[in-house]
Amino acid sequence: MAEDREAPDGTAVGVGNSVSGGGFHAPVVQTGTLNGGLHTYYGQQPPSGLPPVADWPRLDAADPIAFGVRRTRRIGDEPPLPPYVVRDSDAVLGERVRTAAGSGGLVLVTGEPLSGKSRTAWAAMLTNLPGTTRLLAPSAGTDLRGLPAVLRGRGENRCVIWLDELEGHLGEHGLTPALLAELVRLGVPVIATMNDEGYDAHRFGGQVRARVLAGVEPVELSSDWTEPELLRLEVGCGDPRLEAASTWRDGARVTEYLALAPELWDEWWRARRLNAHPHGHLLVRTAIDFARCGTDDAPVPSAVLRTACALYEQEAARAAREPFADALMWATAIRLGVAGMLIPGEAPDTWRVHSSLFSEAETRPGTPPVPLGLWLLAMEAMREAPPYLGVVLATAQIELAPLADGNPEIGLVLGRLHEATGEAEYAEKWFRHSADAGGIEAAGIVGSILADRGEAVPAIIYLERAAEAGDAEARSDLALLLADRAVYWLDRLGESGDEDARGAADMLRALLKTPPDNVKA
Repeated sequence: MAEDREAPDGTAVGVGNSVSGGGFHAPVVQTGTLNGGLHTYYGQQPPSGLPPVADWPRLDAADPIAFGVRRTRRIGDEPPLPPYVVRDSDAVLGERVRTAAGSGGLVLVTGEPLSGKSRTAWAAMLTNLPGTTRLLAPSAGTDLRGLPAVLRGRGENRCVIWLDELEGHLGEHGLTPALLAELVRLGVPVIATMNDEGYDAHRFGGQVRARVLAGVEPVELSSDWTEPELLRLEVGCGDPRLEAASTWRDGARVTEYLALAPELWDEWWRARRLNAHPHGHLLVRTAIDFARCGTDDAPVPSAVLRTACALYEQEAARAAREPFADALMWATAIRLGVAGMLIPGEAPDTWRVHSSLFSEAETRPGTPPVPLGLWLLAMEAMREAPPYLGVVLATAQIELAPLADGNPEIGLVLGRLHEATGEAEYAEKWFRHSADAGGIEAAGIVGSILADRGEAVPAIIYLERAAEAGDAEARSDLALLLADRAVYWLDRLGESGDEDARGAADMLRALLKTPPDNVKA
């Protein structure tokens, strides 16, 4: 039976080789065109650039990262990859790998981008094939037509062909129906991965490559982890990367988190350079710091993020050349087909930082503290969301309270946060803490609180300190308080029979009730 050859557009156009009854017939093997001419080899395999099987690495010594498994960020001295978490599909996949190990054939894992296809397929090989198995992992576009000849010289070696991202290995010189049939005859398994989009593009239609996939039922892997899978992730993993994925993953996309985390962090960090995206870098940093205030899953309006950039004076100066619109476009651009550094919220023009960037900043030593002013911006941004406002306060209490001694600005921020949540008693405590540490603004606030409560003497002490420092509101409060105290004591003096004091008290009382302009006059 003659087999169609595939043209550049993927359609079947010619006559090539065939497989019939499990046997491989190769009276003519065509290699394609070279300088406009068709080179044909009669009665022999085409020359192969593939190494002999003895030079293939053993499966138990092969580096999965070198063969397509995505790296994850290392935290400390952990191995390059975290422990593998068993997926629900592993039982079916393992059975198919074991079957293919005995009789050859294609085992295919499909799924969305970053669903964990490569790691899952690699784990299936390691679990179900002997470690001494020789592994061939050709790069995309490698001419595989000489593979059967190489395999026939394998001796006693078990072999497996690893074709990560299978779409790069299909075509006239890659994995064809004839080559796959010969691999079946030789009892050599092919373990492959393919994303859903690529599978759909190549599986259906009249292309020759569609026939490679036609007889194969793929093992479909989902990006959304099931409850049993999540439970296996949470129980006994013992690896900080998996713990971070369990805690900070968006939805249930664990593998997306693990794969995307190092990519986003590295790109974000390098973007701080003047010739890159310094404004975009700063915009993402403000979003990271908003998340560190306790708003990690609460979107923030872009206008608030833009305002927050001014709190980072040195970085803001470096970022001035990049327009805000360009910075926002860069920060929100989709990476690896799944997510940007900033994730859109439900409300228009609101954003939150990708959780991997937040968790990385939280665990990375040397991460600068959140600017104090940002805690207040987070408070304002969350006023319409009371639960988040409470979380901001709780987070600030944990992060800032231990640093408050001798730092009036921290006491002022904590006072403002308690004030925003209606906790007047704690607010006053922190305002007084700030004032006693030398805080001018807090001194004016404490003085006003005490004056409203009728505690004039201590109020005057705080208000005078703030007034002397130039606090206009404190000066006004102090003047009114002192005038009121003067009326009080003039009245007491008048009660002793001093008519001049009584008259002065009445005059001052009348002045206090007079409109300010008339008083000034």
